[in-house]
Amino acid sequence: MIYVYSFLFCGIVSMIGQIILDNTKLTAGHITSLFVIIGAALDTFSIYDKIIMYVGGGALVPITSFGHSLIHGALAKASEYGIIGILMGMFDLTASGITAAIIFTFVFSLFFRPKN
Repeated sequence: MIYVYSFLFCGIVSMIGQIILDNTKLTAGHITSLFVIIGAALDTFSIYDKIIMYVGGGALVPITSFGHSLIHGALAKASEYGIIGILMGMFDLTASGITAAIIFTFVFSLFFRPKN
């Protein structure tokens, strides 16, 4: 049943994004930023952790999970190192994803050329 919940959660997040994209003048970048902020806000109040426990890995797939990772790491390190721990924690949990995106972008840019 957890597979169904994961599928539904990702589908609902995608559906909300598509509805916002179709019915407003917001761009995809605006919506992505909005979802990161929503994920961060939900994790600030420990709601996103409950969603992950209920939905499973499906909650770790959408862009809302990036906001969750930012705040989760920041709050964990802030309790240990204080104010400087906020930045340390943000980059601690998200560094591997950001690094992978940079490396894959560089590798793909070597093989593919833009159309314009």
